[in-house]
Amino acid sequence: MSMKTISLFICFLCIFCLPKAYGQFALEVESGVAFQASNEIRIFNNQGTLFDFKKDFDLQGPVIPIRARASFTFNEKNHISALWAPLQIKYQGVAPRNIQFQDAQFANGKFINGLYRFNSYRLTYRRDVVQTDKWTLGVGLTGKIRDASVQLEDEQAGRVERNDNVGFVPLLHLYAAYDFGGAAVYFEGDGLAAKQGRAFDLFLGTRIPLGERLAVKAGYRVLEGGTDSDEVYNFSWVNYAVAGLIFQL
Repeated sequence: MSMKTISLFICFLCIFCLPKAYGQFALEVESGVAFQASNEIRIFNNQGTLFDFKKDFDLQGPVIPIRARASFTFNEKNHISALWAPLQIKYQGVAPRNIQFQDAQFANGKFINGLYRFNSYRLTYRRDVVQTDKWTLGVGLTGKIRDASVQLEDEQAGRVERNDNVGFVPLLHLYAAYDFGGAAVYFEGDGLAAKQGRAFDLFLGTRIPLGERLAVKAGYRVLEGGTDSDEVYNFSWVNYAVAGLIFQL
């Protein structure tokens, strides 16, 4: 078991070990279809070739990501959540030009298998600063572990080049909801921009109760961002049509 898997398990365990008498537990699962708008890559940044997975290669099959989040609400206004959000996209196609990627060159006309992975593990604290019969507005902080990987493979030549990038990213968290008397429209997002890059994960949708402990959600999600460092240049934009279930435990 990898260290990131162990860390994620510990986060979920800590939340569910809290006494139920002190708050409300929830488990949320989400899936849907992802549509990539762009995915520009240059590795290494100072000598590599800029290419776009979306424009230069063909997507292999539908991208159907799954997310899971465990959360704990205490004192009505405080929320702690742990998120597991993997994403993997596969590509194939003929290289439209010579592509210098790390220490290898993939020649123009060669058939290439491509892989883009961007797994995210997050721990968020949010406090609701406005609570009325209709409106809820909350702000908070998110600690994100980014597990990213880009791979090119020339299967005929037996050549594989891969760049892995794992790091910690602090983000701001924002939540806003309007209640229609049970059903609600809400916005939720993590994001931050700096000189070295940016990261945004934004959701707008609706939540409709199906019972006392179960609700359904549906909406639109945007995952956008990237980095511009000495080693890696990568900016990606993914749109999601999503739906999910929320269980109150």
